[in-house]
Amino acid sequence: MTSVPRTSRPLVLAGGAVLLLALALIALTFVRPSTSAPAASASASAPAKTSADVGFARDMAVHHQQAVEMSFIVRDRTSDEAVRRLAFDIINTQANQRGMLLGWLEMWGRAKSSPGPPMAWMGHSFTPRGDGALMPGMATDAELDALRAAKDKKAEILFLRLMTAHHRAGAEMARAAAAAAGTEEIRNLASGMALAQNSEIALMADMLKERGASAS
Repeated sequence: MTSVPRTSRPLVLAGGAVLLLALALIALTFVRPSTSAPAASASASAPAKTSADVGFARDMAVHHQQAVEMSFIVRDRTSDEAVRRLAFDIINTQANQRGMLLGWLEMWGRAKSSPGPPMAWMGHSFTPRGDGALMPGMATDAELDALRAAKDKKAEILFLRLMTAHHRAGAEMARAAAAAAGTEEIRNLASGMALAQNSEIALMADMLKERGASAS
């Protein structure tokens, strides 16, 4: 019987390795990291540091952070399903929006906090009083402590009152940003915030009435 010549296995493997190496080198020419030009372009097109876009993003991120904090507090202070559901909605919505605002600041190459007073971009800066309320509508440290100490119906009423004041100021800030912002992202987000928070203000008024209380 005549034997059939066989290709050497090491030679086949070596040839395959060379082919893979060549393909890898070709691929690298297409995925080479880009230069700093795109980053420079993004920075050049970003809103100015003193713009309504940047100011709103910074201030509303802080404002939202406290709303999320208050919602987590009341969630653990009551078993009422309606209040817990509202708190859950605020946590999810405002934490998500806060992430968007901080993400835009990062993309624009702008600091996430300002050395100046808050709300200067609205034409009237706010000077914190030293009680923990950094902007209009925000709860003081004492009010947050009272919410942590309250329970059940008392906690529900206090939360609804604090959040109503918080939303009123937040909606005012959002309307100002929707009118003054230069980027479509901020204008759209701010407009949606104002509508949503006004809707929740009406909802909370009804919830307070059900509990024999008012917003003030």
